[in-house]
Amino acid sequence: MAKKNANFNLPVEEKLKNLNDLQTVNTKINNIKKLQGELPLEVSGLENEINTLGKRIAELEEDMKEMNMQVTQHQNQIKESESLIERYNKQQNNVKNNREFEALAREVELQNLDIQLANKRIKETQIKLSNKQITLEASKSKEAEKNRDMDIKQEELQNIITKTEKDEEKLLRKEKRCRKKIDDNLLDIYDSLQNAYANGLAVVTIERNTCGGCFSEVPPQVQLDLDQRKRIIRCEHCARILVAHNIDKSLAQLEEEQAENVE
Repeated sequence: MAKKNANFNLPVEEKLKNLNDLQTVNTKINNIKKLQGELPLEVSGLENEINTLGKRIAELEEDMKEMNMQVTQHQNQIKESESLIERYNKQQNNVKNNREFEALAREVELQNLDIQLANKRIKETQIKLSNKQITLEASKSKEAEKNRDMDIKQEELQNIITKTEKDEEKLLRKEKRCRKKIDDNLLDIYDSLQNAYANGLAVVTIERNTCGGCFSEVPPQVQLDLDQRKRIIRCEHCARILVAHNIDKSLAQLEEEQAENVE
């Protein structure tokens, strides 16, 4: 497969400059992302919590609906038993013998037991309903709180996006232009290093004789080689690409020299 970028003939000086430009653009993009901070994750997390609470509330309401139906069924059963007791009591006044009387008395006793059991079930269900109601109110209160938090976080995030959107779009376009100036082999190295480090620094300068990425000491000979810009040098500790801190100024001087030679 053919390479998209093939700037193999560029001077090392210019290759380093292009890499440094790309790193500068990427760092600015990362800084915009930092402004958003953890807000996108927080908003997403709140959305998940609200969805979970919503499902929990729906389940509680369905459970309570079912329990209320059970209470109604028990109440209807009590009414039916009371009606039967009243009928059996009237029948006892017209019995012809003790056996019929005792049979009706047993039916009355059974119905009273059914009433007691139904009242017990109603009491137990009402206790469960009370507990469910407390949980439901707490869940709704928490849901409302999470909704308020999400509204605040979404507004903060939208404000940041609104403020930085144009800058980010410009930087993304500039990033594309920068990447086109770099051959694919170097881009592969650059992208690999960017992904390897949380701060996204693949190209760093020497600061106070140390690598700007891992802060390990850079030998004097390596620094001398960097100043000469004859080859691409990577930190022996973190493998980041090293550039001289005055790379921009040096390239301008190089361009002037090239212009003079043409003249």
